[in-house]
Amino acid sequence: PRSDCIAAEQLCLSDSTCNATYRILENCALAKTRFPPLDHDSRVRCLNAELDLGNSSLLHCKCHRRMRRQEHCLRIFWTVHSSMTDGYFNLETSPYENPANEEHWKTDYNKLAALLSGKDCSQLAGDASNPCLKATHVCNLSKKCVRLRTDYASICTKGAGSEDTCDRRKCHRGLRNFFEKVPEDFTKRILFCPCEDELCGERRRKTIVPDCSFQYNTKPNCLWLLDSCLEDHICKSRLADFQQNCQPADMSPDGCSQPNHAACLQAYMGMIGTPMTPNYVSNSSVEVSLWCTCESSGNQKEKCDQILGMFESNKCL
Repeated sequence: PRSDCIAAEQLCLSDSTCNATYRILENCALAKTRFPPLDHDSRVRCLNAELDLGNSSLLHCKCHRRMRRQEHCLRIFWTVHSSMTDGYFNLETSPYENPANEEHWKTDYNKLAALLSGKDCSQLAGDASNPCLKATHVCNLSKKCVRLRTDYASICTKGAGSEDTCDRRKCHRGLRNFFEKVPEDFTKRILFCPCEDELCGERRRKTIVPDCSFQYNTKPNCLWLLDSCLEDHICKSRLADFQQNCQPADMSPDGCSQPNHAACLQAYMGMIGTPMTPNYVSNSSVEVSLWCTCESSGNQKEKCDQILGMFESNKCL
């Protein structure tokens, strides 16, 4: 049975055999971040240690998207599965529990929507033609939603309009806080609000304050973004989750290998606030992309195109 990786680690450390195997895997995970790369014998030793865990709960543990100490949990997962982290297309499984198995967050969205519909119409001018504005008003009725939205907005706009650049790392953390801690009834409506005009589309595109969270002065190569992501436990985990839940499949009627489209949208939201943050490309479409290019990719252009294509031309997404 799957368990929380933090609980599984504690159980393993209390057993001398499991503890010794786990310490080998910790060294393997650490060695993978250093140069030169592991030699053949070391790689075999690491792989054998992973196999030695057999059916232990540590090998089958998962993490929850909204859990406390999430980063610690993810570090344990990638320590145990370090042989899977060689490259983008080797991230074979998500460290996150299946959304269907996670506790559904109860929200008072319907009550708030009823409150909103009873508001004085003059206060909500333009709501009818701008669903993104209405979604923001609904967020404003929730103390948690408005507090965390205000938090990331203020962090991500610092330095705007001056020579100072914003603190992208803090901006990303604020965005992750918002999308992790606010119930999806609010976050999905703000991020995926349906638009019919450019004014609405601009508001939707600017949801994540792209000047700070998304854009650089010049577009970096997508392989550089990928390398930045794989060095970060949270980003690597969100990428694995995105790859698993938004994997396109030509043979499928809807172009998606997974039947749960909500899980794909959730995985897409999980990428926001990481080095591989995606966003809408314009005010007049629902197309999304990473802020990167595949020019000057040399003999890795095919790999680069595949990474960019997971966002730009993904039928499932």
